[in-house]
Amino acid sequence: MDKAELAVFLRSRRERVAPADVGLPAGRRRRTPGLRREEVAQLAYISTEYYTRLEQARAPHPSAEVLAGLSRALRLNDAERNHLHDLAGVPPVRPVGPPREVRQSILDLLDRLPNAAAIVLSAYYEVIAWNHLAAALMEDFSVRSRAERNLLRRAFLSGDRHVYSVVDGARFARSSVNHLRVTAARYPDDPELRSLIADLSASEEFTALWEAHEIAGEPTLCKSFQHPLVGLVTVNCDALAIPDSDQQVIIYTATPGSPSEEALRLLSVVGTQRLDVPG
Repeated sequence: MDKAELAVFLRSRRERVAPADVGLPAGRRRRTPGLRREEVAQLAYISTEYYTRLEQARAPHPSAEVLAGLSRALRLNDAERNHLHDLAGVPPVRPVGPPREVRQSILDLLDRLPNAAAIVLSAYYEVIAWNHLAAALMEDFSVRSRAERNLLRRAFLSGDRHVYSVVDGARFARSSVNHLRVTAARYPDDPELRSLIADLSASEEFTALWEAHEIAGEPTLCKSFQHPLVGLVTVNCDALAIPDSDQQVIIYTATPGSPSEEALRLLSVVGTQRLDVPG
């Protein structure tokens, strides 16, 4: 525990939070910026005396519960919360499973890619966000359940060996299972992940790949979709990691001037209205 640094950090975060940010009146007689010590203590459900001792580098080791209360009271983001735990010498509590929420800036990014099909995958290969062109190229994800939007379930349990008529489904099968094994080590206590693996184990192909214990994945740089309306669409495939939420943005783009670019342009106009993509 670094008492001195912890004290400085708490004071700096307290001075940053305006009373209005936490629903308190500003008042006229505030002599310091931000919250008062007693206000932080009240919001964190600890005594004012103990919080004061923390800021004076005189308090004993805070518990994980105290740190959680301080994180809420001081409106810390994830990076700040982890730093608080590091200073206090208390390992942060890891989430049971990966987040499914996609932050607004990523959703805005998808909408700003009109000539590219783009989706966001969770750590469990669930499609959790997509743009208009991705729905036209692959399927209308909005009419699918969560389970049906999971690409691993589609690949191994649906009977559709080539999901969305992808020409090379074997590479996706290998890389996705390798990635899932790494994810399983990161979230060993998540019941949703255990349920997913148990369901996928009904597939002999999945079981064989899972029992190989491979973790190195080969990047997919190019992918071909056999589309029922526009035929073969070959696209470049780029994956952008979002480390803080354990998500990936998958962007499909066609080579400029190619027939596939023209096919994507047509799909961007037609959308999903005339498509009958088998599930």
